[in-house]
Amino acid sequence: VQLQASGGGLVQAGGSLRLSCTFSGRNFRTYAMGWFRQAPGKEREFVAAIIGSGGITHYADSVKGRFTISRDNAKNTVYLQMNSLEPEDTAVYYCAAATEGWDYRVVREDKYDYWGQGTQVTVSS
Repeated sequence: VQLQASGGGLVQAGGSLRLSCTFSGRNFRTYAMGWFRQAPGKEREFVAAIIGSGGITHYADSVKGRFTISRDNAKNTVYLQMNSLEPEDTAVYYCAAATEGWDYRVVREDKYDYWGQGTQVTVSS
């Protein structure tokens, strides 16, 4: 499995970006997918996750109501739509894939078996 994240960039506060993560491998629809982020000098943190079917999602409190995770299983791609961006959202964003499906550990890094290379999101004030 390989994951390729894209869509990052520089945006002003209040703006929007959509990140994409393309999955290369088999049986994409069986993987729970997650987005994490790491800001300079901070630990990597959970952002959002989505079950294989797309029917269940979960968000960190800090992004709830502003970010939306979705997936297109026909395109082997997961998305993160980010609206009302704030300078505090500045980070490298990583997508990740979990082989064991959905459970309470989707907020934890150790749940995930595969990671993308990260895409930089910078929000200016």
